[in-house]
Amino acid sequence: MTAPSPDAIGVLLRATRRLPLPAAAAAWASAGHPVFPCVPGEKQPLTTHGFQNATTDARRVARWWRRWPRANIGLATGTTLDVVDIDERSSGSGFTAVAAADRAGLLDGWIAAVRTPNHGLHLYYPAQAGGTSWSLARQHVDFRAAGGYILVPPSTLTDDSGSRRYTLGALRQSGHPIDGERVREFLRPPTLARTRPTDAVIGGIDIDRISTWLTRQPEGNRNHALFWAGCRLAEHGVALPDALGALGPAAATAGLGDREIDRTLQSAYRTVGHGSALTGAAAGPGDRGTGIAR
Repeated sequence: MTAPSPDAIGVLLRATRRLPLPAAAAAWASAGHPVFPCVPGEKQPLTTHGFQNATTDARRVARWWRRWPRANIGLATGTTLDVVDIDERSSGSGFTAVAAADRAGLLDGWIAAVRTPNHGLHLYYPAQAGGTSWSLARQHVDFRAAGGYILVPPSTLTDDSGSRRYTLGALRQSGHPIDGERVREFLRPPTLARTRPTDAVIGGIDIDRISTWLTRQPEGNRNHALFWAGCRLAEHGVALPDALGALGPAAATAGLGDREIDRTLQSAYRTVGHGSALTGAAAGPGDRGTGIAR
């Protein structure tokens, strides 16, 4: 797939911002970006295999949006675009970490900046072959490449305060692929990756590793995976608000909505608080010998 030019992305973002969602989805697909439908007002996929179903086939895209005319537009990353996803949450902001990476010259090359409904930011880059998605929950920064997806304008997120759109923030005249692994290593130095966290907020669990594991869960296993992770944090004495701050961004990256994340973690904490066995919960990375404390 030919990498999108900054001009082409700019034209597409400007053209779709006022289009109805079915027409905007068709425009993204026509421009060569593989798309798929997500729940109206949310991030969860509507198709069986989520981003793995993404396509540029005009007829399939038209069928999806005839069936779900209010569906948000999911774009599978790693084919035409890679994206640095910066979160702004009550539990913390990713802008501090990203500013440091930018000063180090690691974020050069973005071709578009899109504001997210929750006051975060998506930086679009031409996709680099071989890039893979990752999540750094403590830094509130995710990288969406192969194995990931984002919502693109004019998609919206809806909660109790109303409905808010993804909107174009800025465009660049030129761009180039980003080295996602260099950014990851800068934000999460190898010494930290090898050191077992000891502070009470983390409770002895490698949050970055478990968060990355969460982002890679397939459709149908995400809720169970979040439940497993929540139980582990509860077992190690992590307070529920801290668990929400630590696991929420990764669960959202995987495609779970805020309400579902809250309900699942509350359920996990009730289960551990009542002393129930974790029968039926998803096996986590610690159960496969990766060294996460249990």
